[in-house]
Amino acid sequence: MRAPPRLTIAGTHSGVGKTSIAIALMAALTRRGLRVQPFKIGPDFIDPGFHRLASGHASRNLDGWMLSREANLEIFAQASEDAGIAIIEGVMGLFDGSDAVSQTGSTAEIAKWLGSPVLLVIDASAMAGSAAALVHGFEDFDPDVRLAGVLCNRVGGSGHADILRQAMAARCRTKPLGFLPLNEKIALPERHLGLVMASESLSREHLSGMAKWIEAHVDIDGLLSVSREQSLPLENRRPSPAPRSLERRARIGLARDAAFCFYYEDNLDLLKKCGADLVEFSAISDGALPANLDALYLGGGYPELHAAELSENASMRDAIVQFAQTSRPIYAECGGFMYLCEAIVDTDGREYQMAGLFPTRVRMQKQLAAIAYVEAEVPEDALWLHAGQRLRGHEFHYSTIDEMPASVSRCFRLWAGDKTRADGFAIGSVLAGYSHLHFRSSPDFVSSFVDACLLHKEAKV
Repeated sequence: MRAPPRLTIAGTHSGVGKTSIAIALMAALTRRGLRVQPFKIGPDFIDPGFHRLASGHASRNLDGWMLSREANLEIFAQASEDAGIAIIEGVMGLFDGSDAVSQTGSTAEIAKWLGSPVLLVIDASAMAGSAAALVHGFEDFDPDVRLAGVLCNRVGGSGHADILRQAMAARCRTKPLGFLPLNEKIALPERHLGLVMASESLSREHLSGMAKWIEAHVDIDGLLSVSREQSLPLENRRPSPAPRSLERRARIGLARDAAFCFYYEDNLDLLKKCGADLVEFSAISDGALPANLDALYLGGGYPELHAAELSENASMRDAIVQFAQTSRPIYAECGGFMYLCEAIVDTDGREYQMAGLFPTRVRMQKQLAAIAYVEAEVPEDALWLHAGQRLRGHEFHYSTIDEMPASVSRCFRLWAGDKTRADGFAIGSVLAGYSHLHFRSSPDFVSSFVDACLLHKEAKV
């Protein structure tokens, strides 16, 4: 399987501008006629949306904590097979992982697995010779990480750029490939879970301005050269299992709109490979579910921002309750779980009625309520789950729930760091919780889910 040139965009720390630079670079390379395949390291849902707009191709998540090395390499190889270049946006700082000692879950870990050269982004504002000390430290921290170049962001002007260039030439092995001036016009707006969604904030004019910004201040030819010369061949990958050949496929309704928009692309692909046809609907604007569905999948997103619209759409809420009463499978995570509770209560105490399948209220907080990698273990068979199954995922939310009644089943034993709790709430054929699970961490979860859909479908024939 052919592997293209690749480049990992990493930062010295969060907030240095690597997302804007990655988006701008993808747009600039696409303007040159290259097929750019984007990737995002870590469990982020928002940055991949910007990647798609900049490159025209779906971005894939790579994650060394949620997924095995084998799974990451397979995702990369399959998605980038026909690409002219792969651009991989890192997470946090280059060496920041799931703990303070190892590189598990870090950008550095993925770059080494992929044999990818690293473009290091530094925030050079208010720095001169210290920029060289910073780069020098990153050069020597891990000799197995190959720094291919440095981008200095938020540079004060040509004089500042000259000082930075001289300092690095005297003390660093890694060549600076660009000096980007601060440009407020290309800044991307943020909200409480990260950037505002790409569909809301990134116009074609904005994207064009970002591409021109990076073309004017970065050695694009130099970047392409290091990506071609320093990318290592990928080891031979085992072919992934062929899609299941099923005469009858499961029709799964996928909630997708401004309220429910957080999905790992590979989760959706795995569902399709296991025999699902995904049928999108809007819980905000549609008055009814699509016809002849065998299951529902409600992902995460921003139901709290659209709580009034979701509450006003009583016909959809009723349709989902009626669907649940037929014992067809429903899986909901984070925002989808919030929607299936009785109500969402905002920080001012306003209450918005939701579907009411779970007897608890969701209460929005002004502070982050949870951010952590999580691992779920299934203690005993339940719904489409099998005892001993383990899945990995991530939690990131600003809400909490009132105490869930003991009468509601808990299907998971969930670890978040050194804390454990019962989770994975189940009522009837509905499974829900705050965790965003990556299905590639346990593909049996998906095949069993689709099998449960087909079993119900066949029982009705």
